[in-house]
Order: sequence, then structure tokens, then C-alpha cells
Amino acid sequence: MELRYLGFDQKQNTRAYRFDGMTKGEPTMHFVVTADLAMFLKRRIGIQEGPSLCAHKLASETRAPNQSNVELTDDDLRALADARAAADARKAELRRNAPRRRPSA
Repeated sequence: MELRYLGFDQKQNTRAYRFDGMTKGEPTMHFVVTADLAMFLKRRIGIQEGPSLCAHKLASETRAPNQSNVELTDDDLRALADARAAADARKAELRRNAPRRRPSA
């Protein structure tokens, strides 16, 4: 399924990201993924990453065609934050173990 991001609507502290899902030979499906913006702040994730997080969630879930409303949960954001922390730790470890350059004479 190909996903197309259409934009978002915001009411107070909740964003509703809208997507169309297109599969060749089938009618277009409409999806809305809601997210509480406080979770982005709590997990230190930029709000501009919302659409890609929602698209990833839609692409990774198996759902019935009539299930068009999905919620981006704290677990989804925590998984991203944990993955980033692990990647940062690996990079730091590689820097610590990298051979040091000797100053040229």
C-alpha cells in the first residue's frame, strides 16, 4: 500500500494526521492518526517527525479495511527514543575505541 500524507488538523494538544492509502486496483482508503503533542515533548522528539512516525505506524500495522482511525501511543514514541539512545551509545563507543591520530611533526 502506498501512503500519501494529506496534512493535519489540531485541536488543543492533539493533532490528527490525515493519510490516503492507495493499492492498485482497489478504492482509496482514508486514515487518521491522532497524537497527543505532550508525548513529543516528554520523549524529546521533534513535532516535525509526526507525519513520518504516523506513516511508519500505518505501514507496519495489519488492519481491517474499515479500521481507519489509529492512535500514535507513548509506546510508539518511546520505541523511537530508545532506538535513538542506543544508536547514540554505539556511536559514542566507536569514538572511544577509535585509534587516535598522532600529531604530525
